[in-house]
Amino acid sequence: MAAPAKTPAIAAQMTSSSEHPCLTCGACCASFRVDFAVEETQECGGSVPDGLVVPVTDYTARMRGTDHASPRCAALTGKVGVKAACGIYEWRPSPCREFEAGSDACQRARARHGMPVLDDPLAA
Repeated sequence: MAAPAKTPAIAAQMTSSSEHPCLTCGACCASFRVDFAVEETQECGGSVPDGLVVPVTDYTARMRGTDHASPRCAALTGKVGVKAACGIYEWRPSPCREFEAGSDACQRARARHGMPVLDDPLAA
């Protein structure tokens, strides 16, 4: 499983062991509904495992667990804020691939789980 991309907003947050902040977070996976095109599912030739998908419409699928009042993606492993990982990182849907660590949405998710914001090293 490849490590998440290192964006400028989080590069300064990396520890001396080079552990990416996302690996101790997981807040995004337990904060948002994740909808994507059905073409991304295995059934339609994509890579997202069918067992983790809930059909929404003929054109839209959703990651299982993300449509609850307290969402938690079924692919999320570990404990949010301690040690977390995506169990299907290589096969995750496009909204997860496009989600940026350190973005406004990331910061909101971290706040929802009582975690501090990631500092922006460019603001220094």
